[in-house]
Amino acid sequence: MAILVTGGAGFIGSNFVLEWLRLGLGPLVNLDKLTYAGNLRNLSSIDDDADYTFVHADICDRDTVLQLLNEHRISAIVNLAAETHVDRSIHDPGEFLRTNVQGTFALLEAARAYYDSLVDEARTNFRFINVSTDEVYGSLDADAPAFTEDSSYRPNSPYSASKAAADHLCRAYFSTYGLPVLTTNCSNNYGPFQFPEKLIPLVIRNGVRGESLPIYGDGCNVRDWLYVGDHCDAIRRVLESGQVGGTYNVGGDAERTNIEVVEAMCDILDESVAGATPGQHRGLISFVADRPGHDRRYAIDASKIRDELGWQPTESFETGLQKTVQWYLDNEEWTQSIETGEYRDWLEANYELRACRS
Repeated sequence: MAILVTGGAGFIGSNFVLEWLRLGLGPLVNLDKLTYAGNLRNLSSIDDDADYTFVHADICDRDTVLQLLNEHRISAIVNLAAETHVDRSIHDPGEFLRTNVQGTFALLEAARAYYDSLVDEARTNFRFINVSTDEVYGSLDADAPAFTEDSSYRPNSPYSASKAAADHLCRAYFSTYGLPVLTTNCSNNYGPFQFPEKLIPLVIRNGVRGESLPIYGDGCNVRDWLYVGDHCDAIRRVLESGQVGGTYNVGGDAERTNIEVVEAMCDILDESVAGATPGQHRGLISFVADRPGHDRRYAIDASKIRDELGWQPTESFETGLQKTVQWYLDNEEWTQSIETGEYRDWLEANYELRACRS
């Protein structure tokens, strides 16, 4: 039996797919619509892997999903297909509702029909993993305790609201239909293959080119940072041993302000870019107008997944960031290859048109 990964050509998805096959964990079917952030080049190294199947399709296409479930005798669905960028959700919330809410609904309906047809061991072992975000919990004060699995949902952006809706649907399908759903809520991911609209790859891209390094507001918004490889390991642990119907928060135990993150990358770039001098990249930092509804702080309490499943991150923020910066420096042609006209327009809309502040 195979697993079905949705959104497997995206950032987290491609890392998950590559590691699953590297570990030899069995057949994997990757369903991806290939929107702007989906990139099959991420997966070129496994094109000839006999355990890998790629299907170009939309998770909203319930009939196609159900066909794949039956055809490949799927044992688990790992739903990583999502619109994820908060800024894009502000500009175009409709796409986020379609993919994150309607798409999750379609997957759940297909999974329910398939699950009802299973018997014996296949039915006992089937799982639906809903990969979500800490942003559903809203914003924390500076001295507030970290989010736990029991924290109230208080989403503040169209993106986080759409993910919260998906989480609620998954909970309802477990409670109402008995579908064996598990949900993970992760903190900010970083690592290889992240689309260069997000903070870390954007700063690396601009820093290498000597361009401005834009930071929203005062730069003091706090995020907990999680290396993508550690996140993928956590998803596998939940798939293997998580309690059906349960929720697991996944964090990197690495709270940092945005300015701390950018300054750390600047220091790495100073040491790694040929001809750079100490302090050169910090001189490129600029502060731009904040985005609407920008949550001040996120923090994850990951004690449940640690205590129940024995998972904890293997990368510190420092080691993970060093690996990430080096990957982008070694793969600059990857960034160049995806800088389409749409991406350039996006950068202009979100940064160049914002009035820089000293």
